[in-house]
Amino acid sequence: MSSPVNLTVALVQQSNSDDVAQNMVKSIAGIRDAASQGAQLVVLQELHRSLYFCQTEDVDVFDLAETIPGPSSDTLAELAKELSIVIVASLFEKRATGLYHNTAVVLEKDGTIAGKYRKMHIPDDPGFYEKFYFTPGDLGFQPIQTSVGKLGVLVCWDQWFPEAARLMAMAGAELLIYPTAIGWDPRDDEGEKTRQKDAWVISQRAHAVANGVPVISCNRVGHESDPSEQSEGIVFWGNSFIAGPQGELLVEANNTDEQLLIVELDQQRCENVRRIWPYLRDRRIDHYHDLTKIYRD
Repeated sequence: MSSPVNLTVALVQQSNSDDVAQNMVKSIAGIRDAASQGAQLVVLQELHRSLYFCQTEDVDVFDLAETIPGPSSDTLAELAKELSIVIVASLFEKRATGLYHNTAVVLEKDGTIAGKYRKMHIPDDPGFYEKFYFTPGDLGFQPIQTSVGKLGVLVCWDQWFPEAARLMAMAGAELLIYPTAIGWDPRDDEGEKTRQKDAWVISQRAHAVANGVPVISCNRVGHESDPSEQSEGIVFWGNSFIAGPQGELLVEANNTDEQLLIVELDQQRCENVRRIWPYLRDRRIDHYHDLTKIYRD
């Protein structure tokens, strides 16, 4: 399956409420808007159906999980077919009772499921208690072949690990895509907030540079309260962006508003960049064996 030389991609940065149906309506509206402006590939943020429920540990939240295929993936598949576009969505997957994943599903433009990726790196930090909800993925770092190219789909915490990006690129990924939910503790001062956000942007732009592929990073925006009232909640910092193969920012959202970002990617330029910066050629895999260790004591 050949990839288009010029690919128009979009991401939908949105705020969420506890109204699951309304959140989906908002996501669908963003997808339709993107398609009307020529987008061939549309990316949604992490867990776009609901609030970011991992601020606390609550067994009742498992009621939000769905099978894939299931109601949400079916709705988005029908939309993908209607609009003849590819959609990357992030869902709370119920694989079996007591077994759940944080899963990105890719819907092909004919309405079929092109593939899915289960989040591999699962955080467990104050306000981000994901290990309570999600089993680490077991599908590996395998790009998903679609009509618009081979997509290296990863999810949020995965974006901090260069190994994940590299393995996707080594398997032929033409784009790296990160649905994300990341934000500030409102109690942090402005300097700390800036450092955190800048580190997040830098790390992903570095993946673009090191692998010679564009990066699409879609984050949510807005304040979400802590249901336990033990903290002041999370202010999701938005700042969604699309970067080119040399890490250049092609388009970037702000920290406060719902926004739709659209860019046309020149895939031939990506090919040219990888020819002049041949990182894969010069890797010294004969000396990388210690990377399979947790730490070198």
